[in-house]
Amino acid sequence: MLATIVLGSVTAFAQDGPPPQQQQQQQQPDWPRSFTTDDGTVVKIYQPQPESFADNVLKSRWAISVTQPGKQDPVFGTFWSVANVETDRDNRRVIIQSVKVPNVKFPGQSDDNFTNSLKTALEANLPQAAGDLSLDEMLSSLDENTEQKKLSKDLNTVAPRIIYSDQPSLLVMIDGQPKLQNNKDWGLDVVVNSPFTIVKASNGGFYLYGGKHWYQAQEATGPYSPAGNIPSELNQVQSAVDNANSSNAGYIDSASAKQDNVASNIIVSTSPAELIQSDGKPAFTAIPGTGLSYVSNSSNDIFQDQGSGKYYVLISGRWYSSGSLTGGWHYIASNSLPGDFAKIPEGNPKDNVLASVAGTDAAREAVMDAQVPQTAKVDRNSASTSVNYNGEPQFSPLQGTDMQYATNTSQSVILDHGIYYSVDNGVWFQAPSANGPWTVATERPDEVDRIPPTSPLYNTKYVYVYDVTPDYVYMGYTPGYLNNYIYGPTVVYGTGFYYNPWYNGFYYPRPWTWGFGVGYNPWAGWTLGYGYGFGWFHFGLGFHGGYWGGWGGGGWWGPHVYRPAYSWSRYRGYGYYGVNSYRNRSVYVNNFHTNIYAGRGGVVTRDNHTFYNRTSIGRPGSFNGGGRPVAPQGGRPGGGFARPGGNNVYSDRSGNVYQRNQATNQWQQRSNNSWRPVGNNPSVQQNLNREQQMRDRGQTRTQNFQQGRSASSGGGFSRPSGGGGGARPSGGGSRPSGGGGGRPGRH
Repeated sequence: MLATIVLGSVTAFAQDGPPPQQQQQQQQPDWPRSFTTDDGTVVKIYQPQPESFADNVLKSRWAISVTQPGKQDPVFGTFWSVANVETDRDNRRVIIQSVKVPNVKFPGQSDDNFTNSLKTALEANLPQAAGDLSLDEMLSSLDENTEQKKLSKDLNTVAPRIIYSDQPSLLVMIDGQPKLQNNKDWGLDVVVNSPFTIVKASNGGFYLYGGKHWYQAQEATGPYSPAGNIPSELNQVQSAVDNANSSNAGYIDSASAKQDNVASNIIVSTSPAELIQSDGKPAFTAIPGTGLSYVSNSSNDIFQDQGSGKYYVLISGRWYSSGSLTGGWHYIASNSLPGDFAKIPEGNPKDNVLASVAGTDAAREAVMDAQVPQTAKVDRNSASTSVNYNGEPQFSPLQGTDMQYATNTSQSVILDHGIYYSVDNGVWFQAPSANGPWTVATERPDEVDRIPPTSPLYNTKYVYVYDVTPDYVYMGYTPGYLNNYIYGPTVVYGTGFYYNPWYNGFYYPRPWTWGFGVGYNPWAGWTLGYGYGFGWFHFGLGFHGGYWGGWGGGGWWGPHVYRPAYSWSRYRGYGYYGVNSYRNRSVYVNNFHTNIYAGRGGVVTRDNHTFYNRTSIGRPGSFNGGGRPVAPQGGRPGGGFARPGGNNVYSDRSGNVYQRNQATNQWQQRSNNSWRPVGNNPSVQQNLNREQQMRDRGQTRTQNFQQGRSASSGGGFSRPSGGGGGARPSGGGSRPSGGGGGRPGRH
């Protein structure tokens, strides 16, 4: 007979640990983890089996064992949890904030007093006892959620202009015909509608600067050739660009820097386009176990089906096929590819494309990852923003809704039934007029969900308001806010649509899909193509309080403080997936993060600049700016990832508990306080095998991520510490908007 559990106010871990001051750096305790109640009952919880993850709510089932005082044998069962969680996407962690336990089941037991008291004990102790959870392990176990797939069903898949070159080249994008504006600091005209540094010298020639090289042309659109001696007036431009990128772009290793400084053949496009290239005649390498070959002397994902002879290329997560590399490309859905694409082995140099092949584990994990929010607690009293317009605010109808949006500003401003809303770097604000005053919003407009992908404000629908208290609003954004969208069974970058920018003396770009060779990486997300590295973009260059290019180059990739990571690897000889893939992956630099909340005043989020101990990955000591600290005594476990062989207990949706016997390698079910063979039940064994495979895969991903970070000293991918735009006042104050001169006024 089970007895009622006595729940006290103090919980202790059953595992012994180091002194309190060392607990923060200790390794994450192995599963199972446990806590002891005041009456001596030991409750062990086994690794959760997530069932859904939407917004900031994680639903899971857990195997559990309970050993009551005076009894030798534990009782095994299952409980279900509905948890409000906080996510730290950069460090790949999930933290339970609060939890409800709607159901507990012990096969063959029906003691309501016991189950009710156990529910209470679990709700009180689970957040601390469970510790930080691995995001990668969770995603590998999740069943796919269809909610966000519905949000992205109307994306554009029409191929852009695809340019092929058989020599190393770089594509320079200009948003329409070049717009020149005088920069008063330099006394030179600059092309403001490009994220690249293009200036017109006094001699009438145009000069492009990037990768510490100058190129010259008679027209802004080229053709460009390497410049010899440059006019002395350009030295100040070079210094400004180098200094801005040195302070913002992160550090790279010497080999990457040397590689990045090689002069490129320049191709200019004034409309959406993509460049694919090979270093000389394409060299094809066969992929073992398939009828596919890939171009090994290319930084792009170019394949040939040996049976049909057709070429396939992956661009911004979308597949295109043609009989020729030089043209005739048409879209191919990820579930209509030749079957051999799904057979590309993990560990192959081209296994990165598996995330874009329907039905693969990599694709499923990418889809799940695209639904995980980055969360934050926004202070209603201190968080603020302001909106600058090019003249008086101008509004146009917001397609698919009864709302309107501001067209002559760099920020996302919506008018809904007389209330003005703005999304500023993942935070919703509202105001009684277009000019403010702006306060933290406690809800977002209902019609936001109806914004179609043909609108430049489409990404705002991926910023959510979760909860409200008198002092704080809990918000978050999923990767859709950063242009990562679920499209059918895979993820893609960008909507595929071209949005007209604002230009009336000042230029405000809109998010682009094409032109930068964007590719997917399971740890860094979307990365810019090879070549777009250090010194090519003019982020953060401000003059007279204004920003060159409207807003420091921001906006081309979504929020103005964000750009995708750089990719320094030209030709990879290794894969992204599989065991020990981290060994050849030098990915993370010290200021790498995707959390655009980081460093902003009035917003409490995971401290993504406080990185974990190099040898024992632990949880940061506190939030950036306060919030919920790590309890130093008997506190939440840290974050190492040693996995014992005993991490082998599972539950099914009916509440039955199973384990794999390590001696016999056979599945057993808990019944009548003992483990008994499952027997000849193929469906049960198949489901258990799948559960184990997903758990093992998640643990491998987690270990690769952490060991890759620990082994890395730079290179790989880098990201400006502030995201990608210029510095922003920490209190969320106004960010000037301007071309080469001062700020636009309101008149």
